[in-house]
Amino acid sequence: MNSRELRRCLAQFATGVTVVTYLRLGRPRGVTVNAFTAVSLDPPLVLVSLAKTAKSGEQLRSRGFAVNVLAADQRDLALRFAGGPETNVPVRWSDGLMAPCLEGCVATLQCGPWDRHPAGDHLLYLGEVQDLTIYGGEPLVFHDGVLGGLGLGGREPASRPPRRDAAGIGHV
Repeated sequence: MNSRELRRCLAQFATGVTVVTYLRLGRPRGVTVNAFTAVSLDPPLVLVSLAKTAKSGEQLRSRGFAVNVLAADQRDLALRFAGGPETNVPVRWSDGLMAPCLEGCVATLQCGPWDRHPAGDHLLYLGEVQDLTIYGGEPLVFHDGVLGGLGLGGREPASRPPRRDAAGIGHV
């Protein structure tokens, strides 16, 4: 087995696409991440995996961040935050509890830093979910090198205000 063969095999696993956002020098920044997963419900923890060489890593280590689950129509935004040529794609920001958020996503999770673990050529950042908002709609997925939607139907407008329960947790 070589790294190219491993990469081809792993590409067969469809994943959602997120942009992890944070503040750096008072300005909103973000990085496209598909290595994101839920870890625990109690306490509420999520995991983001970043290459050790990623500039964004140090920001996640010590301050809050938001995980923005991208919608199927946000492919260009995913490519922009992945360092692609789509750098002129407009970004609509909104304020969040822990970090700036992207508008138009299917969901956002606001996280405080919890822990960090080395894992080969990556670092695993655990965040404690402090707040969340669910907008719904069709998510952007990544499979075999292709970004696209699931084809399960139309996207709900992200401008629809989310419901919140008494604990402040967001609902559709």
